[in-house]
Amino acid sequence: MTVKTTTHEFQAEIKKLLDIVIHSLYTERDVFIRELISNAADALEKLRHESITATDVFDAHVPLEINITLDDKNHTFTITDTGIGMSRHELEANLGTIAHSGSNTFLSQLAEAAKKDVNLIGQFGVGFYAAFMAGSRVLVQSRSWDGSEGHEWASDGTGSFTISEMPGLRRGTRIVVELKEDAHDYAQKWKVEAIIKQYSAFVSFPIKLEDEIVNTVQALWTRNKAEITDQEYVDFYKFVGNTIDEPMYRLHFSADAPLAINALLFVPKENFEVLGFGRMESGVNLYCQRILIDQHSENILPEWLRFLKGVVDSEDLPLNISRQALQDNALVGKLRRVITKRFLKFLEEEAKRDADGYLTFWKTFGIFLKEGATSSFEHRDDLGRLLRFESSKSEPGKPVGLADYLLRMNPDQQEIYYINGTSRAAIEAGPYVEMFRKRDIEIIYTMEPVDDFVLSHLGEFEGKKLVSADRADLAIPETEEEKKADGDQEDGLDSTRSEALLAWLKKTLADGVQDVIVSKRLVDAPAMIVNPDSHMTSSMQRVLAASRFEKGLGLETSKKNLEINLRNPLIKRLADLQETDEEFAVDVARQIYDNAMIQAGLVVDPLIMVERNYKILNRAVQG
Repeated sequence: MTVKTTTHEFQAEIKKLLDIVIHSLYTERDVFIRELISNAADALEKLRHESITATDVFDAHVPLEINITLDDKNHTFTITDTGIGMSRHELEANLGTIAHSGSNTFLSQLAEAAKKDVNLIGQFGVGFYAAFMAGSRVLVQSRSWDGSEGHEWASDGTGSFTISEMPGLRRGTRIVVELKEDAHDYAQKWKVEAIIKQYSAFVSFPIKLEDEIVNTVQALWTRNKAEITDQEYVDFYKFVGNTIDEPMYRLHFSADAPLAINALLFVPKENFEVLGFGRMESGVNLYCQRILIDQHSENILPEWLRFLKGVVDSEDLPLNISRQALQDNALVGKLRRVITKRFLKFLEEEAKRDADGYLTFWKTFGIFLKEGATSSFEHRDDLGRLLRFESSKSEPGKPVGLADYLLRMNPDQQEIYYINGTSRAAIEAGPYVEMFRKRDIEIIYTMEPVDDFVLSHLGEFEGKKLVSADRADLAIPETEEEKKADGDQEDGLDSTRSEALLAWLKKTLADGVQDVIVSKRLVDAPAMIVNPDSHMTSSMQRVLAASRFEKGLGLETSKKNLEINLRNPLIKRLADLQETDEEFAVDVARQIYDNAMIQAGLVVDPLIMVERNYKILNRAVQG
């Protein structure tokens, strides 16, 4: 019996398509296996859908699966599915032409996709043509689910293809890729298995490689949460996170609007960045219908959530023709916003449900949320509710939220106050908290270098401004009792001597201070440094100075204001010294200034200060 074979010319657009796909669109050859598996899974899904209503499916007893066989001797890669199959007409229509009225427009868009990301979906059989990246010749043997006779499509990817009758085929499609000389490694089991596990591990149909099922891990994110055990979640986390520990938190959610999303996110127990392992890469993989699109995706979550591990799957994601890049930035941005907001809401829920458990999370990963608070205006309010700091009314070592601070605020208090220091003890021993302590006003302790940047960017919380206690323009309203007491209490210096001392100090310290003023907030300390620039705290200046130093740039100093406490005995004695022994008074004044700078966490010249200290001590012991 003579087998009937016909030869067909590729549609002109197909020739262009093949040239684009083979030579410019795909950046990694490995993806041809992913594309062929994806097509096979689609064919199986179509048959499963058809079987719901059809009663006469050919080979109905054959299981739905994908089989891959390799021939290292003859250098072939073969993938077989038992899906819906294709008739002769479908082989010619699907693999020889682009069934699209605007094909020229399509090709021009496709050519442009080789240069940049565009919104193209692989709906014209383009994924199949990826086989020619690795194959010098490709055979497609297929038999339709309706039982019509099978046929073989064959081409070397140049100008034409043939279609031949092929009796005896089972239902489905077999694709044989005759590998190019530089692609023989795609007939090696270890390589193909690694590619399947990377890109297609969660395909819903069994993938057999040399009769062994490769995709043994279920796509857990597609299942109902109520049906999944804790152990299954842990095992899945270990698989996707490539780790041996258990997660601290997990969030499994689905959404239909504004986008179709299935997400399963995990928070690890360790922060490897602070352990010295360098900057983490994103641990969340992006899928579309269980096919990996973007491993360790930098697009799907903001960088400050890079500590998360897990998967996000969305059917709505548009893909460029090679599935190598996401191109609809607006849609990806919407997906990122939805997932980020949902995760932050989850953290807020956990903080209310188990405050101590959330503090464990905060101590491990709080630095990432602080990073987000300084860079994300969009999520600023959500992040503000998640921030935790120690305060004058919190237990040592136990941070509290800004919402807790609001609950304890005085009824007439309009601002939330904070001050930076190296430790709780250092802050509480310093001059900045004296008046807050006296008036029983809570003040937040920011003890990390980044904290002042965080609160400065946050700006306000629930309508209350966040204000640093080292601002020069800080005004803490006096109580009625204090106003009365102030009227009855003498400063110890008359106005003439006070003004003379201020003028002399401003002249003496002119190289370091912008102004010297009488403090309305010091209680016991003789002096303190405050910032004329309400936007730049001393802590922020210190961080920026360190950054400039690391870059080899000179120190950039800005003059501060010095506030003095006229009730303090040292300041009173300085007024006398200035009149009787100015040379010694200059040393004392500069030492007071240096002490205040140190308490503000700012840099002073240690050599000059030590030498001056010895002079003052020598004078003291001489009586």
